Amino acid sequence: MTATLAHTHDGRTGTPPERFTSYDPDAFSVPTGREEAWRFTPVRKLRQLFEPFEPTTRIAGDVTAPDGVTWAIEPLTPAGAMSPADRVSALALARAPQTFTVRVPARAKPDAPVMIAGKAGPGLAYEHMVLDVGEGAEATIVIDYSGSATIAENVEIVVADGAKLEVVSIQDWDSDAVHISAHAARLGRDAQLKHVVVNLGGAIVRISPTVNFAGPGGRVELLGVSFAGAGQHLESRLYVDHNQPDCASNVLYKNALQGSGARTVWIGDVRIRPAATGTNTFELNRNLVLTDGARADSVPNLEIETGEIVGAGHASATGRFDDLQLFYLQSRGIPEAGFFADVIRRIGVPDLHDRLMTSIEARLGIPSDPESN
Repeated sequence: MTATLAHTHDGRTGTPPERFTSYDPDAFSVPTGREEAWRFTPVRKLRQLFEPFEPTTRIAGDVTAPDGVTWAIEPLTPAGAMSPADRVSALALARAPQTFTVRVPARAKPDAPVMIAGKAGPGLAYEHMVLDVGEGAEATIVIDYSGSATIAENVEIVVADGAKLEVVSIQDWDSDAVHISAHAARLGRDAQLKHVVVNLGGAIVRISPTVNFAGPGGRVELLGVSFAGAGQHLESRLYVDHNQPDCASNVLYKNALQGSGARTVWIGDVRIRPAATGTNTFELNRNLVLTDGARADSVPNLEIETGEIVGAGHASATGRFDDLQLFYLQSRGIPEAGFFADVIRRIGVPDLHDRLMTSIEARLGIPSDPESN
């Protein structure tokens, strides 16, 4: 395998600098925490993922797929959407023992979502998943993780011309799990993707979605919800590369933190290249700090290389309600969990709405309402 750039060891060249990617794990230095890509991450707790290892566990999947959708476990077969941007992703792409592939054929419109319930036992794992949606197809795929493991994963998402896909990735791990995952999406002409990340469980969870447009007219909506409890580290690092004309991206991530040592990180990078005329993009991050001893980091970035765009912007806010403000909201029927409701309502699987809101309310200590069931 060869690097996509001519230099090595996390170098960046050009004006503005290119994002370094490589299929060679040794092209990336072992992270120390001083690198921009790792400066918010507790790298000391991830040392075993920075060197090659022999897997001792795997994610076992229970798949429910409607007619016409196929899935298979295959030899390691990258789909071409992934260009690793860090050492963990490159190691996983080189060393995963197999690929779990879901295929939606061209022009298919399944009448139910594909449900993937993945569970892992203790141990180390490399995982590789491919979601391949054919031309003109429309589908929803839900990935629902639980269990306890330390996992390095890549998820490749291919949305062909004119296709529409919603991917919902739920991380509801046990309290000791570590999950480092890179999601890479490639959108064809006039393709649409809704990508939703829900982080609830796990000691350390870091999800890095990347979007590339392979043709004009693409649309992507990136949504995220994270609730960090005491000692949890939940990190989202997004990169949207607008390199085709007349494409749009919309990002909305909301994080809440409660408990000593609770930590969320949101990094949103959007690049608009000279060829990406007619781009329309906006990214928004909101962080709600519910207790002392919690920390939220938020870094939105825009790189604009053409003035011929429809619009581009970003916004970020982090704050805490004091007791009086919280009482005022609750007295008017607005619980803390309502902070997430507008994001969760956008998930196109109604059965998930109640489950996710109930889980969030349980973490907040809000009693369940039996009349709502």
